[in-house]
Amino acid sequence: MAPGVNPDTPLGCGCFLCRFLVGALVERRRLLFVLIFLMSGLTHFAKQAIGFAASQGVPLASVLVPLSGLIAFFGALSILLGYRARLGAWLIAIFLIGVTPMHKFWGITDPMMQQMQMVMFMKNLAMLGSALLITQFGSGPWSLDSSK
Repeated sequence: MAPGVNPDTPLGCGCFLCRFLVGALVERRRLLFVLIFLMSGLTHFAKQAIGFAASQGVPLASVLVPLSGLIAFFGALSILLGYRARLGAWLIAIFLIGVTPMHKFWGITDPMMQQMQMVMFMKNLAMLGSALLITQFGSGPWSLDSSK
């Protein structure tokens, strides 16, 4: 190992500039990750979202769909602010586990709709993986959790 290299830091050293860059990158990654949940969480109160969920066989859609929107919104807000981000990530994971099976691409005959639903299904799996990473590693250096 080269002298002066710290293997425990992402950029190899512990200087101010490296710590600053890592903090800035992690914060922006958190924003990019949660943006979809912040924007779509509140749409779960719309009649169209509730109707779609009911058409997919969701029981008590008029209750569960708005509840899922609150779970997604507050989980995303928690991750964005870095306040109890691990708990927020678990909320996002629970949300994704609940909504991902609604994209039943394997049972659709229209090729265009099948492709669309498969993309949505795979997107949710990717976001679930990201949420599970946050449950393990937390929110990063620029967060309310790290200021304790």
